[in-house]
Order: sequence, then structure tokens, then C-alpha cells
Amino acid sequence: MGKYSDDSNWDDIVPLPQDDGGPNPLAAIAYTDEYSEAMSYLRAVMAKNEMSERALSLTEDIIDMNAAHYTVWLYRSEILKALNSDLVKELDWLNETALSHQKNYQIWHHRQLVVDRLDSCKGEADFISQMFELDAKNYHVWSYRQWLVRRFELWDDGELEATEKLIEEDVRNNSAWNHRFFLVSGSQPKKIEDQAVVEREVKFAQDAIRKAPQNQSPWNYLRGIVTATKTPISSQLDFINEFATVDSENEDAVKSSHALDLLAEIYAAEKEQNDKAVKAYDLLASKYDPIRANYWAYLKDQLSQGQVAA
Repeated sequence: MGKYSDDSNWDDIVPLPQDDGGPNPLAAIAYTDEYSEAMSYLRAVMAKNEMSERALSLTEDIIDMNAAHYTVWLYRSEILKALNSDLVKELDWLNETALSHQKNYQIWHHRQLVVDRLDSCKGEADFISQMFELDAKNYHVWSYRQWLVRRFELWDDGELEATEKLIEEDVRNNSAWNHRFFLVSGSQPKKIEDQAVVEREVKFAQDAIRKAPQNQSPWNYLRGIVTATKTPISSQLDFINEFATVDSENEDAVKSSHALDLLAEIYAAEKEQNDKAVKAYDLLASKYDPIRANYWAYLKDQLSQGQVAA
């Protein structure tokens, strides 16, 4: 007896059970009875390519039990399209499902298909904010957000301000930093070509670094902005010296290993400063980043051979 076998609405369907390889399978998966029954009915309606409300309801039941079942999501999408279903209602259901299964990729792929067909992103920013209240670094949500920006040309629709708020809440939110760089470097026309934008972004990164000098995210962002504008990293030397120097024996001279890394890179690019680069690599290997001692030794060796590693 089961949910579907006892339902007269399914009397015309002969369920197709899972074939695990004969009567004595080597490694049969221990599905629950409820899931096994639902999947047996799903195989049957998929074999008939049935596009119906009952099939749609069946996919919802299975997704509730196993939200990672990609085939079920694909079938659900096809049914929605065939029935010309209410996609706003589908989004409401997706909201509840996403909140219950935060790390599920299929949910966000399906949402992308639905929103693309709706041709509207109304309410999406609010729901994304709701998801970020639970986990501000959810990779699937950030990927979806970048798709939204591209699909609906949202480059200047509060996205930059949203990253600023998230970074203010957690300066170590690398996902927010990554999204900000995507906005600044990926929009058309490219904002990164606007000197005022570049100066603003450099200052934004510098301010964040001053709050947490050992946080790698804003250092990477600063490097990314400088690189994107084809400006030498040495242009940031005065700022970097606020957090690292090899010209002093003071124990407090290095406040950030990331600053010391950039110092080494700057000095390695100038032959007359190579001795300072060597000292920086030695400090990184011995004290400030010993877990990567072999890497720093490699760069130091490249320097002695007259090569500058990128």
C-alpha cells in the first residue's frame, strides 16, 4: 500500500520499479518505500512523456524527498512549459524550496529557466537578500546573481551598493568582493576605463585593508583593479609600506603577509632591488607565511636565476 497505489487518480499507471541488476544486486541503494514508489510512478509517466498536473505534483513530491535529482527538475521544467503554468506561482514554491535546501544547485538552475521565461526579475533582489541572511557566501546564489545582472542589465541597479553593504557587514566576504570586481570590470561600457571609478575602487580596497590588514580579499581586489588598468603594482608602494617593509628590524614592521608578498613582487621586478626581494621571500618563508615556505623558496630561486615569476 502506498500514496500513489492507493490513489484512484493513478489507477491507469503501471509503475516501473527500479532495476538494480536482478534479484540479487551487488550494491542496491536503500531507498525509503515512499521514495521508491514515487520514482516508480515517475518512470512510468516519463516513459509516456505525460505532461499533466498530476505529473507536476509528482515531481514536487520527489523534489521534497530528493532536491538534487536533476532529471526530475528537467522533467518539471518541460511540464511547466507544456501546460503554460503560472510561473509566478512556481517562483513562490521555489522560494520555500531554496530556503529548505540552501546548497542545492538544481534549484538555482531551474529558477534561472523560470525567470528567463518570465522575462522579469521583479522580486529577485529581495529574495537573494533573504538567502544571504542565511549564508552571505552561498556560491549558487552568487552565480545566479551574476546571471541576473547579465540577463537584465542590472549593472547600475543598486548592485554596487549591495556589495558595499555586505562587505561592511563582513570585510572577509570574498564572494561579495568577487561580485564587486565582476560589476566594475564586466559592465559595458567598461567602468574600469573610467579613472574616477578606478580611484574610487582603489580607495575602497585600501579602506578595507586598513580595517583588517591580514584579510586577503581586499588585497586581491586591489591587485585585480591595478592589473585590469595595466598599472604597475609599484604604484601602490607607499600604501603597501603602511603594512610591510624590509628596511627595518622592527618586529612590528610587517602587519600583513599579503603586503609583504606584494613588496617582494615589486622588488623582484627591479634588479637593483633584488636583495630586498630576497629578504621579503625569506621573511615570508620563515615567519609570516611558513606554510608556503617551498613556494617562497621557489620564487627566491627564480630570482637568483634572473627570472621573475608571475
